[in-house]
Amino acid sequence: MRVAMYYNNNDIRLEEMPKPEIGSGELLVKVIASGVCGSDVMEWYRIKKAPLVLGHEIAGDIVEVGDGVTDYKEGDRVFVSHHVPCGECKYCLDDHGSCCDTLRTTNFDPGGFSEFVRIPQINVEKGTYRLPDEVSYEDGVFVEPLACVVRGQRFAEVEAGDTVLVLGSGIVGLLHIKLAKARGAGKIIATDISDYRLDAARKSGADEVIDGREDVPEKVRELNDGRLADVVIVSTGAVPAIKQSLRSVDSGGTILFFAPTDPGTEIPIPFNELWREEITMVSSYAGCPEDINEVIELLRSGSVKVQDLITHRLGLADTQSGFQLVAKAEDSIKVVIEPWK
Repeated sequence: MRVAMYYNNNDIRLEEMPKPEIGSGELLVKVIASGVCGSDVMEWYRIKKAPLVLGHEIAGDIVEVGDGVTDYKEGDRVFVSHHVPCGECKYCLDDHGSCCDTLRTTNFDPGGFSEFVRIPQINVEKGTYRLPDEVSYEDGVFVEPLACVVRGQRFAEVEAGDTVLVLGSGIVGLLHIKLAKARGAGKIIATDISDYRLDAARKSGADEVIDGREDVPEKVRELNDGRLADVVIVSTGAVPAIKQSLRSVDSGGTILFFAPTDPGTEIPIPFNELWREEITMVSSYAGCPEDINEVIELLRSGSVKVQDLITHRLGLADTQSGFQLVAKAEDSIKVVIEPWK
């Protein structure tokens, strides 16, 4: 079968490798659509394991069913989670399944930028989800990133009527805007340093947008009747945005740290001010089964629509171009690789 083999962001080669053979309890899935995630292009993180086949936002069809699998059949349309929690450890039981050691060591074989993937038994049992008829394969590409967003907003306790500030309007920032809108946020303000992305933020439901190079806290006050934001979502690892978040949250408010920085980055915090104003700071990583189930229902019902976020649909041979589009972050939002295109 054909795969897009990653060596670095500028060297992704179309190669051949044997189609995976499945064993008892496993599935073989034909990949119909696979999204390029911002984490895929974090070269400092990925290159240490190269060469490898990346891609974890997949939707496709089950084409082979291993012995003992009774819950799925050939022809089922599915989303498959690459990382799955055990559901039994302390972290899982405390609603921190994304910290589970099992979640951080599981994966499918190879990555989603390939024609087929083998789904190990644990992923079959804990991470395979049928797509309802109303959810297209392209919608399915958004299940994983939107599950991460759902989890983050659950931890941040985003509620109807809140003023929500989203710092960074890349794909996850736009998903945060759409979800906050669906949850009835009173006002959504978004920032970015790209006019292209600020326009995308408006189209995704932001009530106001701010150039991230401006005095963001002051602009938030101007746009929000003198108040800062109830919830600040930091959906970029840019240090200036992280620093802005600490000065843009209202008394009693919450900051959600959603994106990583470069390794070794340290951020000073105005400790006394955060203490005095009773600021809550939370972080979230990945998504868990309950988040995925919620996302599938959001997509099925049309409460969150994602098709308008897809800017590029590329074949497997053009995966390198897709990575470069995402890495440059200029005139793309969601890039989807279609291995059979």
